Amino acid sequence: MDYLAYFVAGFGVLWIGLSKAGFGGGLGMLTTPLCVLAFGMIGKSPSFAVGMILPLLCAGDAFSLYHYWKKWRKENLYYLLPGVVIGVFVGALLVGKFSPRQLNICIGAIAVLFVIFQFTKEFILKLEGEFKPNYKIGLPYGFFAGLTSTFAHGAGPVVAMFLIPQKMPKEIYVGTTVFIFTFINWIKVPFFIANGIITKETFLTGMKFFPLVPLGVWLGVWLNRKIPDQIFIKIIYVFLLITGLHLIFFSH
Repeated sequence: MDYLAYFVAGFGVLWIGLSKAGFGGGLGMLTTPLCVLAFGMIGKSPSFAVGMILPLLCAGDAFSLYHYWKKWRKENLYYLLPGVVIGVFVGALLVGKFSPRQLNICIGAIAVLFVIFQFTKEFILKLEGEFKPNYKIGLPYGFFAGLTSTFAHGAGPVVAMFLIPQKMPKEIYVGTTVFIFTFINWIKVPFFIANGIITKETFLTGMKFFPLVPLGVWLGVWLNRKIPDQIFIKIIYVFLLITGLHLIFFSH
């Protein structure tokens, strides 16, 4: 069971690098549900998996930030940042109040909603319309980005809904996303340490998986060149949906 758990968690961590390299869209979202499922096999709480993942995300951000250096619109971060800080603060407080079962349901629900968003985002974004970023819009988006990122490192759809209507060039969009998530993840670090989500044990466990992050980046770059990812991505969406539903209905 230990070997199976570490294999599943390793597959999840590999998606940090793959997604940071731009392969598979926002499917870095797969990491948290898989790691929660994996560590649940060996009696670890969902918050253990969430805490273990964060330093690895920060490392993945560093690789991506180097690749997209200054290819971003930094004003988007300014508009989101106040809400992000509030959302992370509230999320870090709430995580400690949830039982493992309740946290599994939250993480599973975010995974399922992510999949639903991917298949309906064109319709949602059409309803949303085009807008110029500002603090009035950025505050609620930032809050929910911080909140969902704290629970499941799953702020991708929220940030996408804020950025996509701005109709940026693809490289600027990806660079801006990387820039925003770098700050979101580093903002979470002190809150996670203060609330016991990141511990010495979670950090040392995460370091065992660290080599998979640069490996995933390299593999993602290679796959981008070799494989059309549309069909593959849909298969992974189904896999993520099944994982999310498992956490909701069958986890303890």
